[in-house]
Amino acid sequence: MRAIKRNGTRGLPIGAEIEVVDNSGAKLVKVISVKGYKSVKRMLECGGVGDMITAHVTKGKPDMKHTVVKCVIVKQKQEYKRPDGTTIKFQSNGAIVLKDDKGNPKGTIIKGAIGREVAQRFPVVARIANIIV
Repeated sequence: MRAIKRNGTRGLPIGAEIEVVDNSGAKLVKVISVKGYKSVKRMLECGGVGDMITAHVTKGKPDMKHTVVKCVIVKQKQEYKRPDGTTIKFQSNGAIVLKDDKGNPKGTIIKGAIGREVAQRFPVVARIANIIV
């Protein structure tokens, strides 16, 4: 994982349910925490495109179900602005499951497009993506 300055809106707070867009075996995850999030007192942690989260698998294969996994958010419904002025908005929220803290994905295929922020921060994830927006 490369250290890249965070810009843009974080649209997925704790408790948000996100669809998994890879073939790792998980189908739906629920956000528990966001890695490296700094906030003021009593404000919920929120994640956005390119953030690493800890999540609980709510739907999926029996061996993946009810486990806590590390994930990366690859798309979000809420629009966010890039430093060059363009605004990006995806049709749905999406995440991929990671094998370890280094950012290696558990699945081998990612369905749909992912954000450019993810490709810059996690080059290994960008290699298995079909489309980078």
